[in-house]
Amino acid sequence: MTRLGRSGVEVTPLGFGAAALGNLYTPVSDEQAHAAVRAAWQRGIRYFDTAPHYGLGLSERRLGAALRAYDRARYTVSTKVGRRLDPADGTGDDLAHGFAVPATHHRVWDFTSDGVRRTLEASLERLGLDRVDLVHLHDPDDHAEQAFREGYPALEKLRAEGVVGAIGAGMNQAEMLTRFVRDTDVDVVLCAGRYTLLDQGAATELLPEAERRGVSVVVGGPFNSGLLADPTPRATYDYTRAPKELTDRAVRIKEIAERHGTTLRAAALAFCSAHPAVASVLAGARTAAEVHDCADQFEATVPDAFWRELHEAGLLPPALPVVRELP
Repeated sequence: MTRLGRSGVEVTPLGFGAAALGNLYTPVSDEQAHAAVRAAWQRGIRYFDTAPHYGLGLSERRLGAALRAYDRARYTVSTKVGRRLDPADGTGDDLAHGFAVPATHHRVWDFTSDGVRRTLEASLERLGLDRVDLVHLHDPDDHAEQAFREGYPALEKLRAEGVVGAIGAGMNQAEMLTRFVRDTDVDVVLCAGRYTLLDQGAATELLPEAERRGVSVVVGGPFNSGLLADPTPRATYDYTRAPKELTDRAVRIKEIAERHGTTLRAAALAFCSAHPAVASVLAGARTAAEVHDCADQFEATVPDAFWRELHEAGLLPPALPVVRELP
């Protein structure tokens, strides 16, 4: 377990990203969702991340129900604030936002102090918990002023009151997360998709700044939403169809990995986890089989010769340190 920043909240090196439990792209049954969480527990995963956005609360409900079988003191849960769920008429679906669920609610951006508290209270009710360990401001890209002026101070107050153990921000970009690290007292930031084998944007400022200031980084999207798991012409990158040049790049990395007796998935997870600022890597899974595969890949040793060839082939910037092998 690794402690997040200066807080007492701890996470496992491999975490469970629960977006898929909210029917991301395609439906998942309650039984499949519960089996995935059970498999994560069996593999020693004790950090689970969710959000109201994921399936209009479905991910939170399913995760909370599955975790009731376990001792609350033995796992860490993070959720997010910034999107308030208001009731809707229930007609249609939520596929425009990526989730195969009925449109029972609509999302309202809300980073006000009152909105943060109301959203967290609703999350606790869906999760069936009296507390969560970590709360992130979720995707404040277009709401920076309100997030910094109202949302962040609200989280800081909740932490001071002991309502939450650690606070942070979760985004698909590194630039604003760097501002959170520099200008606030967050414990952790969740950076999705910007520190991977295909995109090292977070390595320029975010990761070095976080390391200097003692702020933990959780890396999400280690497979860039699918391309680094299975680089086929139909693979997705950042939730849309992957461009051909990125697909070709992923295929080259996969060929090198296999030549060195490892897999693209193992290399993708090892790369994300190796930086000293990174406390945990969140891997999404919708079935028990996917969880076991992620855990197997995470535990695999990726040879030094693989990393050397990536550098020599220009597939990783030479300025990046040699990736450490996992124990």
